[in-house]
Amino acid sequence: MITLLSRLFIPDHEKTDLPEVRRRYGVLSGTVGIFLNLILFAGKLSAGLLVRSVAVTADAFNNLSDAASSVITLIGFKLAGKRADRDHPFGHGRVEYIAGLLISISIIMVGADLAKSSLNRIISPVQTVYSRAAVVVLAASIAVKLYMFFYNRDLADRIDSVALRSTAMDSVSDCAATFAVLICQLLSANFGLHLDGWCGLAVSLFILHTGIRSAFDTVSPLLGQAPDPALTARIEEIVLHTEGILDMHDLMIHDYGPGHQVVSLHAEIPSDFTLMHAHDIIDRLETKLDRELGVMSVIHMDPVDSKDHQAHLLRTRVLKKLHSMDPEAGLHDFRILRGDDMPAVSFDAQFPFSYKETDESILLALTDYISLELPGYQAIIRVDRV
Repeated sequence: MITLLSRLFIPDHEKTDLPEVRRRYGVLSGTVGIFLNLILFAGKLSAGLLVRSVAVTADAFNNLSDAASSVITLIGFKLAGKRADRDHPFGHGRVEYIAGLLISISIIMVGADLAKSSLNRIISPVQTVYSRAAVVVLAASIAVKLYMFFYNRDLADRIDSVALRSTAMDSVSDCAATFAVLICQLLSANFGLHLDGWCGLAVSLFILHTGIRSAFDTVSPLLGQAPDPALTARIEEIVLHTEGILDMHDLMIHDYGPGHQVVSLHAEIPSDFTLMHAHDIIDRLETKLDRELGVMSVIHMDPVDSKDHQAHLLRTRVLKKLHSMDPEAGLHDFRILRGDDMPAVSFDAQFPFSYKETDESILLALTDYISLELPGYQAIIRVDRV
């Protein structure tokens, strides 16, 4: 059904890299989710009242919260699809992450409320009433939720959406919850066991686990997680295969939401290139990154004098010192600055985040090394963590 609806209501539905297509997919998912969850809520609420089951009734309100989550998803994609403006020059793509976080919070709240109701039922058990109609409603709910899981997962993969992955995981937890409720109904009817409260508690713990896991998945990009290694590798491949580029460093990828990445990096270019030639290389490279990867890039040009043999010898000595401090350490942008005063060695020292010494202690150690081992040179050093 989703494939048919996407063909009917989403022009260019196969071009999932386009912001407008992503937005329409999100709106479609939210609309279908609202419709199906409201139907499930009405059916389960009727069944829960009929059989006097706190687990079935709570499961019904779980579907109502899912409908609310679908509303959040719909609003989130609509806002995320807004064009950039003066107050938000990089667009509104992060709204999608916020929508995913709100969905996760709603899952956690439902799980906590269900746990509370289930504990009350364990303390004060009530015999449930068996109803074939209720069993049919629960079985149908499982089938519907499985369908919702598959279509949300498919849409999430198509458009690489954190919010839709959270919605898909919510559907899985709903399937497990409803299946457990169905089993408890059958066992209670056949053996007279008071399992309603225990069943509800088990389901609530599963829902809480799902909500917390989804929350971590959505908080991470909001905090500024490490970029996708595949994207990083592709950027490095394009840059280093560009004629005239000797090397690159200080690559940073800023994520403003799916499809809204801003890339900055330093590209090393031979110092004997004319300014116009170097600018032309950088300009063409920025255009290529935009065309092939859909990222906006800002590239800083670093001139490198490959014929400066003295700089090469000093670089080798400094690099040996860095490796003695940490085998994973490195450097880039090494230059000798020759002026009227004392010459200086200038470079960026790279250390992994796992290196425990502070940046200040690293600077002090390297400055002392330069003054003792390379007399006659000042030190201009910056520390990078990678």
